[in-house]
Amino acid sequence: MTTLAKAGSGPDPGRDAEASAGVPARPATMRDVAAVAGVSLKTVSRVVNQAPNVAPDLASRVLEAIRLLDFRPNLTASSLRRADRKTSAIGLLLDDVANPFSSALHRAVEEVARGRGTLVFAGSSDEDPDRERELLLALVARRVDGLIAFPVPAGARNPDARNPDAPGGAPGGAFGGAGGGRARLLSESRLGRPMVVVDRPLPTGDVDSVTVDNRDSSRRAIGHLASHGHRRIAFLGDLRTIWTAAERYIGYLEGLAASGLPLDPRLVRHDLRSIDDAERATVELLGAAPPATRPSALFTGRNLITIGAVRALQRLGLHQQVALVGFDDILLGDLLAPRISVIAQDHAAIGRSAAELLFARLDGDHGPPRQLVVPTRLIPRGSGELPAR
Repeated sequence: MTTLAKAGSGPDPGRDAEASAGVPARPATMRDVAAVAGVSLKTVSRVVNQAPNVAPDLASRVLEAIRLLDFRPNLTASSLRRADRKTSAIGLLLDDVANPFSSALHRAVEEVARGRGTLVFAGSSDEDPDRERELLLALVARRVDGLIAFPVPAGARNPDARNPDAPGGAPGGAFGGAGGGRARLLSESRLGRPMVVVDRPLPTGDVDSVTVDNRDSSRRAIGHLASHGHRRIAFLGDLRTIWTAAERYIGYLEGLAASGLPLDPRLVRHDLRSIDDAERATVELLGAAPPATRPSALFTGRNLITIGAVRALQRLGLHQQVALVGFDDILLGDLLAPRISVIAQDHAAIGRSAAELLFARLDGDHGPPRQLVVPTRLIPRGSGELPAR
């Protein structure tokens, strides 16, 4: 039978006096745990740091003392004593934690991390390379064991400097040029810090990634609209410097070609970063143009763009006339009239896959970089099935 020493027999009996006098007692220390458990300080340290070869009865006494005293180990100090220097924390660098896609992915990562006893530090880059670099430095300074990141493309804050005639808006792709945050990501990866990028891969291809098939999904959306008689399908997209936006635009072009439809540059709007941007662009496409040149359908390349387009359609009284398919689902999209047809991403699967891949690396998997592609679904709810007029 396991017997613990009396709590009052520790090296500092003043704890009880402080508590009885109404003074908040100081936090329990490892010495207090050692005294209550009747073991050495070194044994407590070995149990707290999960060292091997601790006798089960001693470990049980230490854990019971920890519970009785509500001992909270100093994880930063513990990590310095551990042979592997792990802190049981990972960093999650999102584009915008307020975006439903990012918040759902964040929750999925947290669920996996919680099962591993790991804390998640998260921040938003806002597609700003300088902010991304600042957050990366802060996470690394906190000695996170690994990183999951949405890479910020080079030139993200200057979309007008790109070539608008090139698919994705820029020769050399959406990650051309040097970027402070991206360079830091690559540097951390090459220094051996486990890392997984999500939503968009790094151009070098030597870092694990989890994405969806943006191009094929967009082709399916355009083919779906064309199958309902639409010949003038507009595209509203995010920053051309972002890989996902570039891929979705290429899928739009390929979908038009596969359906035998010509590209009309007047129906294309890039670099829409907010709901208000999308609403203005949609009003411009539908409100001022002559009827013969207006689109009969819209393909929106991001959830926030879809919301802005829906607002504009309702404002113009065209929500029952102009068809719409959005990339990524939106909250309450199935309650609108008409209900919004979407290309749905599985946020939970993306986050879960990224976290599991990162923990596999932390557990010692040194295999070649893996590029996982999570399937999407076309959900026809009504807006994408409106016939051409």
